[in-house]
Amino acid sequence: MEKVSQETMLFKRQDEKRAVADTVKEVYAALEAKGYNPVDQLAGYLLSGDPTYITSYDDARTKLRYHERYELIEEMVKCYLENIKK
Repeated sequence: MEKVSQETMLFKRQDEKRAVADTVKEVYAALEAKGYNPVDQLAGYLLSGDPTYITSYDDARTKLRYHERYELIEEMVKCYLENIKK
């Protein structure tokens, strides 16, 4: 019979949050690589919340779902507004 440890295990959670912009760039590249229109696919996901709009290629779906949809929308709006001010 195997002896079970009675010691408490310490689980360290990674506090660093992946940058939303980096995630979107990676997902965009994965969608393009698979032959999809990244703008259409990302818009479909953001509007519906349906993760099947995003390919699982290169772990894109998992990467994108790491962020809340509102975080993705906020980042995209922020980048858009910064670009139109220039």
